[in-house]
Amino acid sequence: MFVLEAPEQRETAVSEPIPASHARRRRPRGLVSYLYLLPALALLIIWTYRPLVQAFELSTLSWNLLPTSPMRSVGTANYERLLELPAFGASIRRTVVLIVGLLPFTVLLPLLIAFAARRVSGRARTVYQAFAFAPFLVAPVAAAAVWRWLLHPGNGMVDRVLGTDRNWVYDAQAAPWVIIVITGWHLLGFAMLVMWAGLAGISGDYGEAARVDGASDGQIRRWITLPLLSPTLLFLVLTTVVLSPTLTFPLIDSMTQGGPTQATTNVFYLLWDYAFHSFDAGLSAAAGVLLFLGFGVVAGVLVWISEKVAFHDD
Repeated sequence: MFVLEAPEQRETAVSEPIPASHARRRRPRGLVSYLYLLPALALLIIWTYRPLVQAFELSTLSWNLLPTSPMRSVGTANYERLLELPAFGASIRRTVVLIVGLLPFTVLLPLLIAFAARRVSGRARTVYQAFAFAPFLVAPVAAAAVWRWLLHPGNGMVDRVLGTDRNWVYDAQAAPWVIIVITGWHLLGFAMLVMWAGLAGISGDYGEAARVDGASDGQIRRWITLPLLSPTLLFLVLTTVVLSPTLTFPLIDSMTQGGPTQATTNVFYLLWDYAFHSFDAGLSAAAGVLLFLGFGVVAGVLVWISEKVAFHDD
């Protein structure tokens, strides 16, 4: 038997307030989602922000890393001393040369190879991509050992191919470029993978529409593909700027130890040298803080440009 409700009764039922007990039940559900973030937030604080604060505190102290040695507060003296050292300015210049030298390996060559790989189809493309990505999986220390053997003066494979007798690793002019080439060879596969992912995200409808209007393949790449690929290119530039000093550290420490005559000592290796060779923890921490602030500014500018480009493309 069906009972019809009057309109006044239905309106009263709809407009009835939610009981307080139901509201209390819903509130914990909203808090549960934030609880899932707590482990990640805790790890971020423990492994990132806490060491940054400790590094800043250590940069205002004079300490030789010995537990029995007292820490003495020196204020900004470490920063003043660091900026007066010629080695610090020289290491920054070498870091800039390193980054500029790596950009062709992380941006230009992956772009050209990615365009060429679009002509490869089927299983051949999979094999091609696997071989291209393989160097990135090699441990840097193992790669350094192999490259030292290849660059051995006189009987190394490089000298045999080029017909030279040059000590590539201990030549002050050649050693920085050896580090750049080996690091670029190591990063090339990763950059190509990112570039392929960027190209895969571009719809083919743009190219087909342009061909209908009479555009050539070169015009499509220049005026359609490259602008749409600009966020990927800026991401690779950002990765090169931020990670290149860190990624070169195992190669420099295994092959040249910063030499010859500090020709391969970049700013990242220099702060490690201050800490574990000179045992000057305060000076090393000051270099680390300046390194963090400098790369943070550069990364912020690149991210801002990337967002502007992405907004313009949309």
